[in-house]
Amino acid sequence: NEELCVCELTQALDLAQPKISRHLAILRENNLLQDRKAGLWVYYRLHTDLPSWVHHVITGVQAGCQGKQPFANDAKRLETATKASQTGKACG
Repeated sequence: NEELCVCELTQALDLAQPKISRHLAILRENNLLQDRKAGLWVYYRLHTDLPSWVHHVITGVQAGCQGKQPFANDAKRLETATKASQTGKACG
């Protein structure tokens, strides 16, 4: 249920914003993600209508990647980015 904005993903993945936006658009067009616009920001989350088997696959992939590089560094940066967003110190 967690939403993430493009700037949080940019910080977490250490990739350029256009590249992340392009990939998010593909995932949205294929109904894997939903977006919500709030002013200048666009927030993404997993589509609420995904079949249960897709959630199982995602959960399995997350479990398999947890604590392994480079995913552990990505997760740490994502945590930092989301904390910064919650305090109003990110995305701008």
